[in-house]
Amino acid sequence: MTIVLSFASLCILLVIGKVLRVKVKLLQKLYLPAAVIGGVIGLIIIQSTGDFLPEDVTAGWNKLPGFLINIIFACLFLGIRIPKLSSIWKLSGPQLVYGQIVAWGQYVVGIGISLLIIAPLFKLPQYFGVIIPIGFEGGHGTAAGLAEVFKQYNWANGTDYALTSATLGIVSAIVVGTWLINWAVRRGHVQKLKKVKNFSESNIVGIYDPEEQPSAGKQTVFSGSIDTLALHIAVVGIAIFIGYLLKLGLIGIESLSPAMQENGILSAFPLFPLSMIGGLIVQLFISKVLKKDKILDRDILQRVSGTSLDFLIVSAIAMINLSIVSAQMIPLLIVVLIGILWNVFCVMFLAKRLLPDAWFERAIAEMGQSMGVTATGLLLLRVVDPEQETPAYSAFGYKQLLHEPFMGGGLWTSIAMPLCVMSGSWVVLFISLGAIAIWLLVWFLLFRKDIAASRQDNS
Repeated sequence: MTIVLSFASLCILLVIGKVLRVKVKLLQKLYLPAAVIGGVIGLIIIQSTGDFLPEDVTAGWNKLPGFLINIIFACLFLGIRIPKLSSIWKLSGPQLVYGQIVAWGQYVVGIGISLLIIAPLFKLPQYFGVIIPIGFEGGHGTAAGLAEVFKQYNWANGTDYALTSATLGIVSAIVVGTWLINWAVRRGHVQKLKKVKNFSESNIVGIYDPEEQPSAGKQTVFSGSIDTLALHIAVVGIAIFIGYLLKLGLIGIESLSPAMQENGILSAFPLFPLSMIGGLIVQLFISKVLKKDKILDRDILQRVSGTSLDFLIVSAIAMINLSIVSAQMIPLLIVVLIGILWNVFCVMFLAKRLLPDAWFERAIAEMGQSMGVTATGLLLLRVVDPEQETPAYSAFGYKQLLHEPFMGGGLWTSIAMPLCVMSGSWVVLFISLGAIAIWLLVWFLLFRKDIAASRQDNS
């Protein structure tokens, strides 16, 4: 009965979160996901009841996020026709450059503030600030997925800090994003705008009107052979299995070198970026070998990924160890504030100079994604461009294909923490500064003239 009680308890928290979202005006104004609300409720219950709460209620919750993040990343490339890199670059090049600068900058400000202030003043690790890019750019899934990496390098508390950072990031993205939208309206930077107060009641509470309910996906196979949802979940499982085999390969390579075994960087490499590669391999096999593109429905895969994310968030937030977080609350708030200020700086000062037409719409979507989740970015974009009349949607969407595999919880996010421990935080800081310089050079050489010419035409 332990499994039943544990699963049912998570479901109850999710439903409570949804009910509170429907009933509480403040939560509606903040546009907080039900999973975040339910997770906070679970956190309060767990922290207030202490030993009186039966262990069976939360059995497995601490391990669930580390598993579910593999499903989310495995779905990243599944069910989509992967366009040519040249097509992606043409549509979203400036957006990719800007997104990369925002992401690398989170490492610069996070690690920089740790080296200069947090480490000497609070006697914390020099890499303490890495929780900003992990929690902000990566989100709850990445923070939870790196739990084993934190343990591997004797900083298990880093998981709780990163999860708290992710929670504060997603709330700040909405609050600060709304303030930035008001600022942009006053300055005349917004082309199209639908005021939040004019949103429909169903939009605010998060429930579709019956006549507006969209399809959740298409049946791609006859249920007499296999249920469509079962097929999609099985394909996701195969992608994760391929990632698992890649992980075994990395461990095998590491065993060949005593130096690599001592550092443990390959064995500590998390599974979820490899699951993403597994998903790409499966999709290429289906498209190029089987030539059955339509057998996977992207909408269904998004439902699988979204369901996994909801359960991941509610369990991850509920299991945050507040005693660990509260002990270092001041340095945590300092690095979070620095992370917020960096994102605000990017929107208010960098975006207008680096992005082409609809620069604010593009930038506010990027800020929402880089501090919360992709859905947060799309929410903020919908406020300033409700009818999708600017190129921001397509630029943002295509940019994700090249950005996510590396920065949004991808390969670099997985490497950065071990590299901080093995080579030192200064090395990661200089790599991040170098990356920003390279992307600025790419912008200068490839996009500066075109953007300047388009602005002259529009003026």
